Amino acid sequence: MASVSGALPQKTDRRAIVSWALFDWAAQPFFTLITTFVFSPYFASVLAKSPEQGQSLWGFATAAAGLGIALMAPILGSVADATGRRKLWIFVLSIPFVICCWMFWYAAPGGSNSIAIALIAFAIGTLCIEIATVFNNAMMPSLVPHEKIGRLSSFGWATGYASALVTLAIALLLFSANADTGKTLAGISPVLGLDPATQEGDRVTGPFSAVWYVIFVLPMFFFVPDVAAKEKIGPAVRRGLSELAASFKQARANKNIFQFLVANMIFKDGLVALFAFGGIYSAGQLGWGSIEIGIFGIIVIITGIGGLLLAGSLDDKFGAKPVLIVSLVVLMVCGLGMVSIDKTTVFFFIHTEAAPAGAQFASLPEQMFIGLGAVIGAAAGPLQASSRSLLIRLAPREHMTQYFGLLALSGKVTSFLAPLAVGIVTALSGSQAGGMSVVLVFFAVGLALMITVKERTAPAFSEAS
Repeated sequence: MASVSGALPQKTDRRAIVSWALFDWAAQPFFTLITTFVFSPYFASVLAKSPEQGQSLWGFATAAAGLGIALMAPILGSVADATGRRKLWIFVLSIPFVICCWMFWYAAPGGSNSIAIALIAFAIGTLCIEIATVFNNAMMPSLVPHEKIGRLSSFGWATGYASALVTLAIALLLFSANADTGKTLAGISPVLGLDPATQEGDRVTGPFSAVWYVIFVLPMFFFVPDVAAKEKIGPAVRRGLSELAASFKQARANKNIFQFLVANMIFKDGLVALFAFGGIYSAGQLGWGSIEIGIFGIIVIITGIGGLLLAGSLDDKFGAKPVLIVSLVVLMVCGLGMVSIDKTTVFFFIHTEAAPAGAQFASLPEQMFIGLGAVIGAAAGPLQASSRSLLIRLAPREHMTQYFGLLALSGKVTSFLAPLAVGIVTALSGSQAGGMSVVLVFFAVGLALMITVKERTAPAFSEAS
């Protein structure tokens, strides 16, 4: 495995860059197939006693994973900065992650332990892959010169989006079957003899995600340069823990970084809620089923890739902050448009005809919803990618992993707030649109904070360059 010192790269190693980006490609099926589009709907509609119970239990598992990430990511980031060898930590975390992915296969309908298996596998798997991502992010400064960080970050996100597109298409076309017809979106029986009656097409997304990860993460281990080993684990743990407390104090003392981390915390909360409730909202407001939601997801992923490819160059040319601000404005405007839509209404008060029975995406509200969702997809990716590149420009280089731990912490520590607010407002108002409108408040507050952040290179980073 390649290993280098902490010096900035003098030239670009394309093989290392592609291998680094393949981590996002390898990990993405877990988020796309298990967390969002395939396994989680199966859990709520089949394994749980009711969809409400399923959503509640899945939410508790998500919260547990988020709490673990909040507690562990900054600590392990500090230890990794002290010891070096970030790939070793990714390898250690990959073992339980792959095991958890495989365990989803055993969460069969009617099984006495199926619910527990699914929830434990999801919580631990999420914890492992999210923390591994912190270490993968921290290797970015060793791959490209400072002025190309934005393009590298967007390239990584775009690679993940491409993986989401490919794996979701594979699942819908080959694995998951319609409950009534027993056929996949391609109109065929599920491949490999998967039984629709026992939801094997949904459950196989777990082993599929495990195999996909193992195959495509290997180039990262072999071809991406790592920081040379520094201290032994014992002294590094003690030093890492002490430096963690110092990093919090340092972040608080550096108003600019602290304000960015708070802004990131707030608008990421909104983004979590937007994606968590997007499928539920479209099903309730437009009456879409799994096939329509899956197709909509593919469209959003495609536009997300386009947005990332454009945003990378804009990030390097104009800076990460303008990309973040534009992305938040777009999310607010399009989000407002989406909450104004139901089966027969657009813009809150303009009434239209309902779609003919059996017609897919035939009504004006559906078409507008798809169009607005496509634009949201194009903005959401750059929002995440440029958050990563802005942190690299702001944080001291010698504590990069530690600050990525704080970035992960800021993106997770209050991630329950926006979904909780959506649920409360929905219950009080009796309106899905009213509940989803809360997300716009999170974007607005995050935008107000981001406007005051000053984008400048951290002194330690400048000295290293």
